[in-house]
Amino acid sequence: MARVEDQAGLAAAEADISQAGARRLDLAFRSGAGVFSVLLLLLFWQGFAHSGRVTPFMLPSFTVVLTYIKNDAIGGDLWINLGLTLYRATVGFLIAAVGGITLGALMSRNKYIHWFFDPIISVGFPMPKIAFLPVIILWLGVYDVAKISIVVFDATFPVVTATLAGIAAVEKELLWSARNMGASERAMMWQIVLPAASPQILTGLQVALPIALIVEIIAEMVMGGYGLGGAMMGASRFANSPGVFAGIVEIAVIGFILIKAMAMIRRRLLIWHQEAAEPTTA
Repeated sequence: MARVEDQAGLAAAEADISQAGARRLDLAFRSGAGVFSVLLLLLFWQGFAHSGRVTPFMLPSFTVVLTYIKNDAIGGDLWINLGLTLYRATVGFLIAAVGGITLGALMSRNKYIHWFFDPIISVGFPMPKIAFLPVIILWLGVYDVAKISIVVFDATFPVVTATLAGIAAVEKELLWSARNMGASERAMMWQIVLPAASPQILTGLQVALPIALIVEIIAEMVMGGYGLGGAMMGASRFANSPGVFAGIVEIAVIGFILIKAMAMIRRRLLIWHQEAAEPTTA
């Protein structure tokens, strides 16, 4: 009998080890696939640039672009432009996050606020808000306030809609139970509604973050001045092809880092949620 139990325990331990190995292999494969695709793209870029089918002006090689970025970093221009772009995009995103969550919560709890803002959100969400950039320039000029304002205006909409959807999806049983236990409306909002709606709110923030970066880059391209977008337009005006492609690479890297950082924050904040649990296998 003891021998049978030992064999069963050994089989269970081997099954756990095999499942853990399978998970590690799957993670390594997915990470490796992402790195492989990027490396393949860069190799294609380098090879096509040296194939003679395009001129160095049309497509400088990746090594030339990397050298340009390195010289820009040594000279200090890269850090100035990068810092200003991240500052404006981050400030605009944070204002949009706080304002969007607040407005969405108020709309969900007050029918008059919902009545007033719902048509505005419904009309404004699908339209390209960047079309208001000339109006922002007329009203606020071309400096930091104007660039941050257009980021806030554009990034607020996905946060509001995600907050509304998340609050609307909160289970009614939770609200009934809280009311029966004597919870106030404020306590329900902070302790039940917002935590329960946080997965969808965070999804809205994950959508708003790249929007903030994209809009900031476009605003810098139009308004000029320092920043990654302004540096790209300056390079384009002087026919500096490596400078243009360097800006594309820098924006791609910064966007990737921001998205990964937001995903990590989501995992940390939702460690209690069922989406953080590892999938079970039969």
